[in-house]
Amino acid sequence: MPLRIEDYGLIGDSQTAALVGRDGSIDWLCLPRFDSPACFAALLGRPEHGRWLMAPAGAVRRTRREYVGHSLVLSTEFETDSGTARVVDCMPPRDRQPDLVRIVEGVRGEVEMSMELIVRFDYGSIVPWVRGVDGVLRAIGGPDALSLIAPVETEGRDLTTQATFTVRAGERVPFLLVWHASNERLADPIDVLAAPDDTRSWWEEWCGRCTSGGRWREQVLRSVMTLKALTYAPTGGLVAAATTSLPERIGGVRNWDYRCCWLRDAAFTLYALVSCGYHDEALAWRDWLLRAVAGDPDDLQIMYGPSGERRLTELELDWLPGYEGSRPVRTGNAAVGQFQLDVYGELIDTLHLTRVVGMDDDPAAWDLERHLISHLERVWREPDEGIWEVRGPRRHFTHSKLMAWVAFDRAVKAVESFGRQGPVDTWRQLRAEIHAEICREAFDPVRRTFTQAYGSDELDASVLTMPLLGFLPIKDPRIVGTVEAIERSLLSHGMLQRYSMKPTTEHVDGLPPGEGAFFLCSFWLADCYAEMGRRDDATRLFERLAGLCNDLGLLSEEYDPVAKRMLGNFPQAFSHVGLINTALKLGE
Repeated sequence: MPLRIEDYGLIGDSQTAALVGRDGSIDWLCLPRFDSPACFAALLGRPEHGRWLMAPAGAVRRTRREYVGHSLVLSTEFETDSGTARVVDCMPPRDRQPDLVRIVEGVRGEVEMSMELIVRFDYGSIVPWVRGVDGVLRAIGGPDALSLIAPVETEGRDLTTQATFTVRAGERVPFLLVWHASNERLADPIDVLAAPDDTRSWWEEWCGRCTSGGRWREQVLRSVMTLKALTYAPTGGLVAAATTSLPERIGGVRNWDYRCCWLRDAAFTLYALVSCGYHDEALAWRDWLLRAVAGDPDDLQIMYGPSGERRLTELELDWLPGYEGSRPVRTGNAAVGQFQLDVYGELIDTLHLTRVVGMDDDPAAWDLERHLISHLERVWREPDEGIWEVRGPRRHFTHSKLMAWVAFDRAVKAVESFGRQGPVDTWRQLRAEIHAEICREAFDPVRRTFTQAYGSDELDASVLTMPLLGFLPIKDPRIVGTVEAIERSLLSHGMLQRYSMKPTTEHVDGLPPGEGAFFLCSFWLADCYAEMGRRDDATRLFERLAGLCNDLGLLSEEYDPVAKRMLGNFPQAFSHVGLINTALKLGE
């Protein structure tokens, strides 16, 4: 039985990432980049698809784990009858070749340890050629190579590299796994024993720049560190999560690849980074946006690869069984080809925010905005697939029209407040037209609530962003009624569903119903509570959500409040963005 999603911790070097289980296994590692097919392990099924296990050979009484200080150095301590051993995992910051460091330390007595390395490239489909060369164990398959440097004797058995060794109190046994292109030589290895201290120093220096204080500083800091780890440092792109195909429902088909950069995440993420003092990272994210979307506005995509790649073809990997039988396993994301009207608003709002906070202005940014706004003038009346990327028919989704309003509103403000040049009278007229249409077509006067789409009976948590984006005042009766209606219909077990999951839901998103509660939606509700003056309700909800972080402070995309377990890809950037922004709002 695989570990639960919350049983994993994240290590990374801002270019790659790995998930480390509380049992000492690394079950997910993408190399050399998040979107690379060179995965040597997959948190998707059975160990034969890849794993690196480092754990006591015998029974374990108790396991304790924690991050070392404010860092992504992960310490897992195993207590056995004969003694206690600690495994320290980290990925030091790097220039070229990614290093995965594991150090086994003797804490008390002596412990017999077992090491098992199962290398599988290309999502478990390639069994590499493994051989020893000059004391280094090398696994080669196609363009990829992994080199293991260790002071213990290993042996190959059943296409697996294994070792057994004993660690005593005070001893440290270092292991180094390095990825490199198979046609290149292995670079000079790093000082493995010094790597944890070096990595911790790097992270703690970075964390020292955080300007956010207050009651929830530790949770905010861990979330900001997670965003940093999900950043592809060479470009500034921020991926939505480190994994693919972790299910929104165990055994279900809602399994998506989240190792891409969504434009939708931009404004919320930028706000979180700037609010915590990380202007360099925010600027890098802004510049990534400008490069990624450059070109014809007709070709704007909702997501891109970490370097701005546009071709993200969705494939199903039918040889993988899926996490707890959740199939299909996917790479790429077909939603890249969808028309989602809201991304124009999110992009324009992001660039507006850079002006508000005084970030360095790029002269090309306003030219790009003008092109995008001109395109939006022509397409805003069309139906789309919406924020939830439905795979059913297009609709006039309320949130999509809201974000079109945001785009024209921010364009007007660019002229009025920042001296930009443009047809502001046209933009004011369109802003007013969209506002009136939403209030007329998306509001149900009988139930006193805004609905998911024009003419729809369904409710949708995304409309909670209306007051947060300035569409209507928080005390407007229509907003108050909407919050109350969403509380009645979508709030369950203290968390918010994004929309109703009834048998008819398949007609909305084209998929069988069934998923967890989205952390982000629940954070939106807490934000509305705070804006409405319901601070006690906001604090209670926030603390419940923050309390659902795993023992390392990490959140997935969703949560099953009945089964009490995390669901969806992990760790999820948007969940941590929601935590940061709500904590900051409550701390104002």
